[in-house]
Order: sequence, then structure tokens, then C-alpha cells
Amino acid sequence: MGFLCRSLVKTAVLLSTLVLSHTSFAHHEIGNEKSYTLGVVPQFEQRKLFQIWQPIVDELEKRTGFNIHLQGSPRIPEFEKSFIAGEYDFVYMNPFHSLRASASQGYIPLIRDGGRELYGVLVVRSDSDIQSIDDLDGKRIAFPAPNAFGASLMIRADLDRKHSINFVPSYVQTHSSVYLNVALRQVQAGGGVMSTLRAQKPELSDKLRVLYETQRVAPHPISAHPRVPETDRQLLQQALLSLSKEATGKKLLSAIPIREAVKASSSDYEKMLDWGLDHYWVSH
Repeated sequence: MGFLCRSLVKTAVLLSTLVLSHTSFAHHEIGNEKSYTLGVVPQFEQRKLFQIWQPIVDELEKRTGFNIHLQGSPRIPEFEKSFIAGEYDFVYMNPFHSLRASASQGYIPLIRDGGRELYGVLVVRSDSDIQSIDDLDGKRIAFPAPNAFGASLMIRADLDRKHSINFVPSYVQTHSSVYLNVALRQVQAGGGVMSTLRAQKPELSDKLRVLYETQRVAPHPISAHPRVPETDRQLLQQALLSLSKEATGKKLLSAIPIREAVKASSSDYEKMLDWGLDHYWVSH
């Protein structure tokens, strides 16, 4: 039995324990003012990540009355340690992270993008001689991190199980670094997701070609730790949904990218339990 299956059995016990406990890693109140932390998976380098998220946080604070402290992580492994330890009150994470976070801490998905599906892409240089996935046998391939969902986990699983490809992985921390390493010929191919590939400047993306696409799944959710009161979870959820319906809000959320905010649930991601991805998860 894999980690996720074992851990999901324990979730009900964990949730009942959390209801009885008033201990919190991050949430606190000063008078009538509530403060919460928001963790974000580091798909981009920190400066760009904060440029995207801080205006959204500012708007959410106005709509909820909360103080929301945006917390970045330098690398995905540090981010994983933080959410597995329950350090974030709210967190934007990839779909497989969502399963892990639910199993370890009982995190509850609130919203996701209903306007697209998430899938991994393998890219090569546009002028590369590599024309099929079989041509990658024995080649060096860049990934953001071992546990980056679409950009690494799904691709590595497909290369191994579906195509029996042997390759040399190179972990370069961010999606942007993957694309740059491919463009600079430091590696023969790289793993990313379509949304981050489209976010690159043309002078970089024009040098790249998509060689392979993985199967699709519902995109990253914004989830809440169960220690956050249900009324506050609903307040943030409604703030995000209403923000998505306004022109200015849609523009802010599209940078994440979330094109159309819809309510999310754990059932959106349960089909991944049958994909055997925990075999490729790397513990830190």
C-alpha cells in the first residue's frame, strides 16, 4: 500500500484531533483582526512570484478583512516540507501536492482554475534533431525538481512506464530555469507545463518546441488548513470567486494562471491515486 493510501486512512483521525486542538503554526488574532499565511509553490523565481501574488493578496485582504502574509520558498523541496508540516494556513500547490497535503494535514481544496486543464510538456530546442520521445534515450533532461507535478513527476513516470526511456535527470529549481537550460543547450530536453511555457518571453519560448504532452488533470488548487475556521475558508473562497468575475480581478488571477476560478474539492484529484505516482515521489 502506497504512502497516499495509508495516509488517507489516517486523515479522519487527524481532522478530529485538529478540531480539539487550538495550536496553530501561523494563524493568530490581534484583537478582532485575523492573520493568515499563504504559501505558494515556487514555479517561478521569487521576484516574479511576488510580483504575481502580492497584488492578489492585497485585493483579498480588502475583501476579507484578513491580514494575509505571502510566504515564498526558494525551492520546491523547502515548500514541500512546509506544507507537509502544516505551516501554511492557505496554500497554492500542484495537484499531487494537494493529495499529499490532504493525507498529511487534511488540507481542503477551495478553488481551482475551471478554464483549463494541467498537463506536462517535454520541450527541446526548435532546431534540435530530436523528433520523437525514443530519441531521448540516454539523454540529459532538465526538471524543476523531482516532485514538480506536471513538469517532473508525470513526465518521469511516462518516460519510465510508457516508453522505457533511460535518461539523466538534471534538477534546476524552476520552470524558467528548465526552459533556459534547453535553449542554452545545457540539456537535450526539459520538463515544464504549458502554462509556464506560455508565460516565457518570446525570445526564449521561440527557441523551444514541444515534443511530448502528458495526460491532463484539474489544475493547482488553493487549499486551506482545517485549523482555519470554516467561515473564514468560505470567506476567502467567495473573495476569489468574486474576484474572478471582475475585469481587474481576472487580469490579476490570469497571471497565476487562473482563468476562471471555480470551487474545488478533493474529488477533482482522486483519479491520480491510481496513477502510481508515489513511486516517483522523492522524500527529502
